[in-house]
Amino acid sequence: MTPRVRVAVIGGGQNCEHDVSLASATGIATALDPAYDVVRLTIERDGWWCRDGQRMTLPSAVAILRTCAVAIPALHGPRGEDGSLAALCELAGVRYVGSGVGAGALGMDKWATKLVASGIGIAVAPAVLLTTATAATYDFTHPVVVKPVAAGSSHGVTLVHEAGGLAVALKEAFDLDDRVLVEDVVVGREIDLAVLGRPDGTRLVAPALEVVVDGIFDHDTKYGGRADFRIPAGLAEEEREALEDAAVRTYDALGCAGVARVDFFLTAEGPVLNEVNTMPGFTEQSQVPKMFAAAGTSYADLLDLLVRDALAAA
Repeated sequence: MTPRVRVAVIGGGQNCEHDVSLASATGIATALDPAYDVVRLTIERDGWWCRDGQRMTLPSAVAILRTCAVAIPALHGPRGEDGSLAALCELAGVRYVGSGVGAGALGMDKWATKLVASGIGIAVAPAVLLTTATAATYDFTHPVVVKPVAAGSSHGVTLVHEAGGLAVALKEAFDLDDRVLVEDVVVGREIDLAVLGRPDGTRLVAPALEVVVDGIFDHDTKYGGRADFRIPAGLAEEEREALEDAAVRTYDALGCAGVARVDFFLTAEGPVLNEVNTMPGFTEQSQVPKMFAAAGTSYADLLDLLVRDALAAA
């Protein structure tokens, strides 16, 4: 009997997305378990690693990782999706699913992502970058969206209609990051694209998903079941082509690998990039798996493809 490939699935993490990451890791591990020898690892909120309820130090966790053919860093947010776990896998000599150190760091940093997108001619929302030292200099003149530069799952994101709400919005964002974006409100449809890069250099784009919400797609809407996901999004052919082209160009410019979700506002003038998720939510009910399912690729098959691609990568 051929031995099953040993795959480490890492969840948890030391940020506000800990629980979301646990859900992604659980879904991934459960889907892979029949076909692979799955090793489930968790990073606790205090930084300790854990396997089967047993806490361990980082060197012990690395020793376990080195027994695996592939790792899946299913962490969202800082100290995970930002390239941290990719760097650990690189240093440990373990192949892994998803983007590398540079792409993870750029994609997690919303300001850096804007600069890259602008540099290749993709529209972004006008924005101001604030720190705790410069926040007092910001002059509110129109409705804006306030968000941490490097946080996910819409944590700390606030739509501010009036000047009186700005201070509270900034405080909530600064509680999660020491840099904050204040963006102009973009009027358009929220369209997400999932791009999968294959080892041969080809790019697969799943059917687009439209997020239909009343207001902004904040944390409560995202996880409270109030968002309406429509797959495939109702798009004219030229709209679909423009969005797919912008998504692939953004993916390549950031240097992404594996699967990434590229989110846009579709305006009357064309696509406006919102953000990039190099490790998007990955339960079976998450956006990216749903998009690929709409194209005929099941959750388990998508994960199998990602693992096989990681094994095949040079």
